Amino acid sequence: MTLRSIAEAKAQAKALRQALADQGTPIRQAEALERIARQNGARDWNTLHAQLSRSVIRDLRPQAPVQGYYLGLAFTGRIVALTKLGKTYRIKIKFDQPLDTVKFESFSNWRSQIQAVIGEDGCSPDLTSDGVPQLIVKGRSRQND
Repeated sequence: MTLRSIAEAKAQAKALRQALADQGTPIRQAEALERIARQNGARDWNTLHAQLSRSVIRDLRPQAPVQGYYLGLAFTGRIVALTKLGKTYRIKIKFDQPLDTVKFESFSNWRSQIQAVIGEDGCSPDLTSDGVPQLIVKGRSRQND
């Protein structure tokens, strides 16, 4: 499976639906979700949703190694702090290597540490302009340190 989150799957389904509509073959959102699920090896949308919903929070704790994507950039790092906020969590991550979060050649914005809110699935509710979570956090085995 190449998808990293439910939000990413829904964004792909929306793009598929729009592309098909532009070609004169409109489909319902439910059908688009089913097609995305099958393209990613799942039997149906409910199966894909369950696979993507598995909680990663239970494996995260301060000083635990993590990997993931921040603004589409792959990272590895360590959790500095993790605080429960109702159904979400505030996470602070120190990157192993700073990330340049600006895509312009004329200037840079290097980040060595970030703080964000994530859900049980390890994804931030805030999305980039292309519908992907700004932060996607996954645990990392200590063997990878």
